[in-house]
Amino acid sequence: MANKGYSAPTITVAVLLLFSFFCLHITEAERATKLGREKIKQLHFYFHDIVSGKNVTAVEVASAPTTDSYFTQFGLVRVMDDWLTEGPEATSKMVGRAQGIYVSTCQQNVHLLMASTFVFEGGAYNGSTLAMVGKNAVFDTVREMPIVGSSGLFRLARGYALARTHSIDLKTGNAVVEYNVTVLHY
Repeated sequence: MANKGYSAPTITVAVLLLFSFFCLHITEAERATKLGREKIKQLHFYFHDIVSGKNVTAVEVASAPTTDSYFTQFGLVRVMDDWLTEGPEATSKMVGRAQGIYVSTCQQNVHLLMASTFVFEGGAYNGSTLAMVGKNAVFDTVREMPIVGSSGLFRLARGYALARTHSIDLKTGNAVVEYNVTVLHY
């Protein structure tokens, strides 16, 4: 009797593809079970960037020979270990630190490239971190920067941070910035 259907190699390939699909589906289901359901978390805190005076939290580590000729301080690099607090006052309860660097990257506007890790200390998120990397257009009312990584309770997180300047002293450069952070995590 002549085979009027598919050839043996075609049927074999189809069976292997079907088998692979079921194995992949089972693996994905196991992974989802281990991670649990994805959650959304809203965080709110204040970032204290103190570049002069007592208790400095951000220090200049590099600059270009022409940095001082720009209003924007183009080429300036600072390393920070800034306080994160519940409220805008320096005496407010500390919830963590923002550790990283920021670089003035624009000649015409005060734009910073920020690479910062929010390190939470104490409370429910003790030891957990969120990594933020992005452009901070300092004088925009609201700045959005991506959350690109994490650890601890926020493992596999992604999201965004909205920053609003609460106060800035143009003479000293010291600033307090309000952050509202939204993260998706497992």
